[in-house]
Amino acid sequence: MLDSLFGPNNKNPKDPNAQANEEALRVYKEGVTTLKDIISPSAMEINFNYIQLGSYFVRSFFVFTYPRYLYTEWLSPIINADFEIDTSIFVYPMDTKEIMQKLRTKVTQLESNYSEQQEKGMVRDPVLETAYQDVEELRDTLQQGQSRFFKMSLYFALYAKSLEELESLTNLLESTLGGQLIFTKRAVLQQEDCFNSCLPMGDDKMVITRNFDTGALSTSFPFVSSDLSNNEGILYGINRHNNSLVLFDRFTLENANMVVLAKSGSGKSYAIKLEALRSMMLGSDIIVIDPENEYETLCDAVGGTYLNVSLNSNYRINPFDLSQIAIEHQDEGEDILRSNVIMLHGLVKIMLGGVLTALEDNILDRAIIEAYASKGITSDPTTQGLAPPLMGDLEKVLSSINGGEDMAERLKKYTTGTFSGLLNQPSNINLDNRFIVFCIRDLEEELRPIAMYIILNYIWSRV
Repeated sequence: MLDSLFGPNNKNPKDPNAQANEEALRVYKEGVTTLKDIISPSAMEINFNYIQLGSYFVRSFFVFTYPRYLYTEWLSPIINADFEIDTSIFVYPMDTKEIMQKLRTKVTQLESNYSEQQEKGMVRDPVLETAYQDVEELRDTLQQGQSRFFKMSLYFALYAKSLEELESLTNLLESTLGGQLIFTKRAVLQQEDCFNSCLPMGDDKMVITRNFDTGALSTSFPFVSSDLSNNEGILYGINRHNNSLVLFDRFTLENANMVVLAKSGSGKSYAIKLEALRSMMLGSDIIVIDPENEYETLCDAVGGTYLNVSLNSNYRINPFDLSQIAIEHQDEGEDILRSNVIMLHGLVKIMLGGVLTALEDNILDRAIIEAYASKGITSDPTTQGLAPPLMGDLEKVLSSINGGEDMAERLKKYTTGTFSGLLNQPSNINLDNRFIVFCIRDLEEELRPIAMYIILNYIWSRV
């Protein structure tokens, strides 16, 4: 009868082996180090006006009053302080319509008080008049959409190695802010809540707020550094001296070159990739020479052009290409041709082993100019849009010049021999993309200096 009312009794005793396994698993989990074990202090003692956190003493504060006017960088002395301090700011946007209704009620109260004082013949109250002017000015800016209304909470947590040092730092903090008419209070009997509000968890346990408009709130921007910050540029990281942001634009300098040096595994590649991405977001074009195939994933992610330069690749660069001339620089046609002839002179010397006699040097210079002329290209800018010659054309010109036969024979390795695919075909790459990577990992060792020479000059001609 009881079974029919309450159902059968299913609470059978557990298997002894299962209980032993569960107990063993529990004991094992208790002995495993977790993330909490790593980041938590060895001990914590909460007192009425400070917290002992391991070997540190911590005291938390909240700001309860501000002056009528706040000036830019008023938090700078705290951010740039040479002692350990955590600063936590909470900003709560408020609904403009609701604030306008409250301000209207406040104006009504102020006008009523002012009228009452005048009827009684009392001396005017400057505090009342100033409050009335401030409220009316705020109403105007909110109504015109020039500003918004916010509530802000500001907390500090000081760290020291001893109570004496903590008291000294407390006096320093209070005097530094008090000199700007910004007054703080120690969170007496609320040290735990105030300390938790300073932790990077975004949880305001105290909720001690003050009213701010957009202008006043902007002065509280905490990332201020007189050493490494700039008004423009990209974010490079955090200044470890004062935890402010490092904003910098190296292209505003007279020389924008940069070199990154660090030990293996310290994050050089990551830093450069991050800089490339952030610079690209601000409009810069990125060209990378990748010796280890590190940038392919990044290039694909941003829709860039990835060029794998090797004999087995389909990408080709013709070193005889001339950079296109804008209309306003038509008079520079001769200079561009001369510059490319000089570049080709150096390239062919590398291909031929780097040692040429004075006679061979002169013959090579003459042959390069004649190779261009064979395609109708001269110093006249109107001819420089024609199809440029190839390395095979230079070989033919050298073969036809008395004394150039030996150089022509040595060039055949690059025109009809083993390395003919890379240097003896028209260019088929496009540098119109904003993110371009030249990968030379698969390039043959003997061709690497030649390809590097061509790539760098090709990039320079486009720049």
